[in-house]
Amino acid sequence: MSITPAAPGSTALDPAIAARLKRTADGLLPAIAQQYDTGEVLMLGWMDDEALHRTLTTGRCTYWSRSRSEYWVKGDTSGHVQAVKSVALDCDGDTLLVKVDQTGAACHTGERTCFDADVLPLS
Repeated sequence: MSITPAAPGSTALDPAIAARLKRTADGLLPAIAQQYDTGEVLMLGWMDDEALHRTLTTGRCTYWSRSRSEYWVKGDTSGHVQAVKSVALDCDGDTLLVKVDQTGAACHTGERTCFDADVLPLS
């Protein structure tokens, strides 16, 4: 599934930032959400240039829904808001780390994180 491009000039993502991004074939980057003060890993979402721009400028995490093919702002329907504290690009330019202050559950299942329910055994 590919993303319908935004209208020309509609994203205001800094061109210097955009040039550093290494996106998937669909134009996306994985964005790891982490609780800023505890280091707890909360969830993984996907961002394109426009979602990243909105995240950087609004202070709220905006993601691209691959299943619904639309943008969504974390907490708009659930109230489980992610207030952005910082955004970092990894050394390869292909993953974002978004440190947030999470209100309520981060996972769509209602759990605090997406990584609590299915811990795999180590041999």
